[in-house]
Amino acid sequence: MKNYDRKRWTVLLAAVMMVILACPATVLAADGEAATPAVYATFWSLVPPVVAIVLALITKEVYSSLFLGILVGALLYSGGNFEGTVNQIFSGGMISVLSSGSNVGILVFLVILGTMVCLMNRAGGSAAFGRWASKHIKTRVGAELATILLGVLIFIDDYFNCLTVGSVMRPITDQHNVSRAKLAYLIDATAAPVCIIAPISSWAAAVSGFVPGEDGMSVFVKAIPYNYYALLTIVMMVSMVLMKEEFGAMGVHESNALKGDLFTTAARPYASGEGEGPVNPRGKVMDLLIPIISLVICCVIGMIYTGGFFSGTDFVTAFSQSDASVGLVLGSFFGLVITILLYMVRRVLSFRDCMACIPEGFKSMVPAILILTFAWTLKSMTDSLGAAEFVAEMVKSSADGLVNMLPAIIFLVACFLAFATGTSWGTFGILIPIVVHVFENTPGDLMIISISACMAGAVCGDHCSPISDTTIMASAGAQCDHVNHVSTQLPYAIVAAVVSFVTYIFAGFIQSPLCLIIGVALMMGAMLIVKLRFSDLKNE
Repeated sequence: MKNYDRKRWTVLLAAVMMVILACPATVLAADGEAATPAVYATFWSLVPPVVAIVLALITKEVYSSLFLGILVGALLYSGGNFEGTVNQIFSGGMISVLSSGSNVGILVFLVILGTMVCLMNRAGGSAAFGRWASKHIKTRVGAELATILLGVLIFIDDYFNCLTVGSVMRPITDQHNVSRAKLAYLIDATAAPVCIIAPISSWAAAVSGFVPGEDGMSVFVKAIPYNYYALLTIVMMVSMVLMKEEFGAMGVHESNALKGDLFTTAARPYASGEGEGPVNPRGKVMDLLIPIISLVICCVIGMIYTGGFFSGTDFVTAFSQSDASVGLVLGSFFGLVITILLYMVRRVLSFRDCMACIPEGFKSMVPAILILTFAWTLKSMTDSLGAAEFVAEMVKSSADGLVNMLPAIIFLVACFLAFATGTSWGTFGILIPIVVHVFENTPGDLMIISISACMAGAVCGDHCSPISDTTIMASAGAQCDHVNHVSTQLPYAIVAAVVSFVTYIFAGFIQSPLCLIIGVALMMGAMLIVKLRFSDLKNE
């Protein structure tokens, strides 16, 4: 009955949205075709992602929710014209995003990683590592801390982080009855938040390129102590693990995991692919470690190669101007070749078995690929409607207000933009040049603090958004239902966001790196409240 009611409400909500949107769209379309849609750079440009996000959280069904968001965007763009709507969905949307070299590179990287995970499972490397870990990791806390540590160590790229940490730690956290939702949170909270404070990462390279007229890498390093959301998320995550406390929907998932149910809901999009095929009992820990280490080294080499390192460019510059998508594809390909050669030399897998893992790896990543494709298409809709320009104009108009409050305001604007569009890098590109222009003649560290607020807000919004590619990757890495991951992570991200916002208010007036101490104190106070309020969850 509940499923029937949910479907009925979904259809009703979608119908109401179509009627509401058709009113302005039809009127605006009466003037004929225009170079840009009549609702360009207005509030309407943010409606499509809002529709998709709200529907996903209400219905717990991500594919149809994303598609309805895409449909709303196409209707607004075309002014209600049927032909224009269809063309915008496919030609201007899905086909366009799948024609992007960087997007295709990410999909190829996903497939190769899925293949490598399948190979490691078939060769018995994952099982051997699980047996080794069971002798050294005795508790749930130990399993969670090991996940965090590995996530911090793999700071090169968030995509690489999500899939690698998930594939390595999933058997261990399963063994200690850590819910898939908690694993997805640990992965997500050590992906973007760690990459955005690591000077040698694809994220540092992206931010450095968005700072016009400044030494981008120097600005990035100076901004690290002010990147409150990233730093406080790590503090919060470790505190929650050590205190053995959870709250919100995560508490339900963890309670059920202690009883043996790692998923809580019936949605198990990856469960059918788990354990398929025979596992070699002769597998050793080296059959997992050598592929992972090879993958890390090859991906680093691939990234600096795309940045011109082997043409004479220094390492830092090469990393800052690298093409992460191409570099990760090149690195993962050579990591895959090394893995196949290793298993054939060790005779744990035949060549035929290795080749059989390629379609299996692809199948394991189909849910992530579908969600990513829809999310990219939805982002292209918001871009075509001028969402970025609308938000940028809002920031410019608020710059003449209270200057010392601007870091906190910029943090909120970046949160909202990244949440609505599902992209933190896009948020960097929109807001950081504006921040530099507004604060270029301002004394003190206010420009650095504001740039950091932009980065922190972008990561926060990206962390919360169901249509964020990093969030999607974390779900894939943990093999967790995507909506479960979003709904359990959201309360945690909101707590970190509120504490970060308050800390940015202090930073705007004090303008000192010591404000981080205030932020940590506020976060520990929030954790104490959680401890007192939600102490009913019993852990081992």
